[in-house]
Amino acid sequence: MLFSLTMLPSAMVSLLYQDGAYETFIIAFGVVLVSGFLIWLPVMNYQGDLRTRDGFVITVVFWLVLGLAGSLPFYFAPSVKLDFTNAFFESFSGLTTTGATVITGLDDLPQSILFYRQQLQWLGGMGIIVLAVAILPLLGVGGMQLYRTETPGPVKDNKLTPRIKETAKALWYIYVTLTIACALAYFIAGMGVFDAITHAFSTIAIGGYSTHDASIAYFDSVAIETVAVIFMLIAAANFSIHFVAFRHRSIKIYFQEPEYRTFLYIFGVLLLIVVFTLWVTGTYPALSALRYGLFEVTSILTTTGFGAADFSSWPLFVPFMLFLSSFIGGCAGSTAGGMKVIRVMLITKQGLREVQRLMHPQGVFPLKVGKRTMSDNVIQSAWGFFSVYILMYGLIFMLLLATGLDFTTSWSAVGACMNNLGPGLNEIAQHYENINEPAKWILCFAMLLGRLEVFTLLVLFTPMFWRR
Repeated sequence: MLFSLTMLPSAMVSLLYQDGAYETFIIAFGVVLVSGFLIWLPVMNYQGDLRTRDGFVITVVFWLVLGLAGSLPFYFAPSVKLDFTNAFFESFSGLTTTGATVITGLDDLPQSILFYRQQLQWLGGMGIIVLAVAILPLLGVGGMQLYRTETPGPVKDNKLTPRIKETAKALWYIYVTLTIACALAYFIAGMGVFDAITHAFSTIAIGGYSTHDASIAYFDSVAIETVAVIFMLIAAANFSIHFVAFRHRSIKIYFQEPEYRTFLYIFGVLLLIVVFTLWVTGTYPALSALRYGLFEVTSILTTTGFGAADFSSWPLFVPFMLFLSSFIGGCAGSTAGGMKVIRVMLITKQGLREVQRLMHPQGVFPLKVGKRTMSDNVIQSAWGFFSVYILMYGLIFMLLLATGLDFTTSWSAVGACMNNLGPGLNEIAQHYENINEPAKWILCFAMLLGRLEVFTLLVLFTPMFWRR
């Protein structure tokens, strides 16, 4: 019922621009509101505590139900003409901040539909932050749980507590503040008011939807690209670090934080390789190589998916290297997708420790992140996640091949959706409109799997979970 209210801002945008889509959002608002009320009515007086097991179910169903509700404006709108599969795919891609779109001709769509797409990503991004920082650690899973080893999983009485409310409130203030700052920066850089607000939505959410088919390339502005790069890098940081930095009024916090520092190192190395390759191969002159290389490295590594150039057509190994960087993604507790930097750090450190043990079998080599020593349980969790992630990647890849998609399209589609990146290679470099329906449903599952950090979803498929 609360989610139905999110249809109203788009209805107001429709009235403001007189774009003729007002009725679409009012009908969708009514359907979602009434449906929610009818579901809530039989249990309105029930009182009970949520257990950890309930938390897993609610977390998964939350995305599925809101994805379904969010698809209604796309399904009802005559201007986009989407069937149920495509409407759900677009909605689900928005809410999970994947940014894989089936809609083309964005420049000709009603302003209210464009606003709604961007708003979906913004709301999804807020949900992801609360999920990653407040809920998943409480359930004992997620990247934040690995990083904050001093934080217990389920609390002592094994119930989801009201502390989530306070955490969510603080995160909401930070999220809104960054969105406003990003919108103002876009406006100052030369965007119109509508584009500035809508692109701020998808930038802070690391979503990648745009109001134009050409994405950020539409504006052809170094200033706008610079603003996008800055805020993509900010949004890829752990939002808990934003909270600490805001509280202490110091940016030193970001550079003292081991995970974000490592993220910046990876970003710097990728940038040097890409810019050098684009320049040496004559793809662009030096300054243009820096301009487009900087933007695309930031966009792909942070799993945003904005485009200032077509990276899939770049020479040699560059498209594949950039695409593989999305597997790393941003920091735990951010809106970015991927496996998260903290897990990559832990797996790399563990690999190096195994090499040391070969040379010194009796040696003791503590594994540290910053000044904190990580327990073996944390290392095992990181390796477990990595193993299951790769296993599911292979399984979904085979399923896509079975639907008839070619090798490159299938390989990149799985990565683009599991990493919540959006654009891929070959057939899906620009959009997903032309791939078959079974593949789209499989990719929706991949989006959810990546967004919920694998275990939260897969635990529901184990017989042990359902035993009393």
